[in-house]
Amino acid sequence: MTSLALPPELSAADGERRRRLRVMRTVATSLLLFAAVVFVLTRDGEGWIGYVHAASEAAMVGAIADWFAVTALFKRPLGLPIPHTALVPRKKEQLGASLQEFVSENFLRPEVVRDRVTQADVSVRLGRWLADEAHARRLVDEGSDVAADVLAAIDPADVEAVLTDMIIPRVLEEPLSPAIGELLAEVVREKAHHGLVDLVLYELGGWMDRHPDRLTALVTERAPSWSPEWANRLVADRLVREARSWVDDIRIDPQSSARQALDQWLAEVAEDLQHDPETAAAAERLKQRLLTQPKTLATAVRLWDTLRLAVLSALRDRDGLLRRRFQQEVRHFAHRLQHDAALRERVDRVARDASGAIVERYGAEIATVISATVDRWDGRDTARRIELLVGRDLQFIRINGTVVGGLVGVLIHAATTLL
Repeated sequence: MTSLALPPELSAADGERRRRLRVMRTVATSLLLFAAVVFVLTRDGEGWIGYVHAASEAAMVGAIADWFAVTALFKRPLGLPIPHTALVPRKKEQLGASLQEFVSENFLRPEVVRDRVTQADVSVRLGRWLADEAHARRLVDEGSDVAADVLAAIDPADVEAVLTDMIIPRVLEEPLSPAIGELLAEVVREKAHHGLVDLVLYELGGWMDRHPDRLTALVTERAPSWSPEWANRLVADRLVREARSWVDDIRIDPQSSARQALDQWLAEVAEDLQHDPETAAAAERLKQRLLTQPKTLATAVRLWDTLRLAVLSALRDRDGLLRRRFQQEVRHFAHRLQHDAALRERVDRVARDASGAIVERYGAEIATVISATVDRWDGRDTARRIELLVGRDLQFIRINGTVVGGLVGVLIHAATTLL
């Protein structure tokens, strides 16, 4: 018996296909042999035996013809160089190209993919999957591990090279004054800087409360030498109290003159950066001095590396705050997907449009995987793989040919007898 051992490149599923193929091939061949035996045993028979003989003869013809047709698809029957045989090994490039064209035209079409994604209810399935705490944790764990591996692989020397060779030269060449001016003008219009001003005033007031002696000493050190000590201290205390009160007034009153003066000054700076050549030139000179300082590059690299290490440590801490926060956000997103119809519609629309756009742009390239894979196979390997997939069904053709041939033989013999 032929060994059923699999070549190393075939999977267990291919092994099962091969077993089933051999079973059906044995059945088809057995029918042919049975017809041949019957043909020999009934060779000189008459009457009803003649009908059996005719049926066995036609069955052999049908079985052999269908065996030839099936075999010719994958190899040369009996090894003979008969034209138009071994079609799959000889035509595998055309087969791969045709299969690629078929898949591309009928499956990798934007409208087909969009319709399938719409029917898949991506948002509903995603919400249910993420709602499971184990799934949310797995997603965060795997995402954090990937992000940590990416960050760990970044060498500070590579960051320095990117800054030196690409970013800094580009920034030096590009005039930034108009862009900075537009940004500053937008900040002033939206009053986005008021929060920063409040923070500075709050911290300044706290520092003054904690260090009143330093302020007093600073004032008394500047006093004239002929002024009495008690007078200097009295004046210094008064100035410190007034300064502290002034900081509180500015912080409490959004319409204070100092705030308005600062807003006016910032607006003028933004305008000058955009339209005043002298201000723009001064800003560009400042940019050049800052970016050409060696310490600027070193400081930027150190800041990046410090931030990288901090984020890396947080990502690798499996029970750390960062991962717990990510898990909370994932579960919150899952809850919204389950209860927010508008969000589900947006997610489905994004999935539908993204998949359609990918197929529309890269569908042809994706389909080339088929022809490229088939081209890499040799002819016999291609024939073997296809035969494993469809060969069992082709053996039914041999069986049907045997049975149908026998029936036709009976009909022909009956017609001959009657005539």
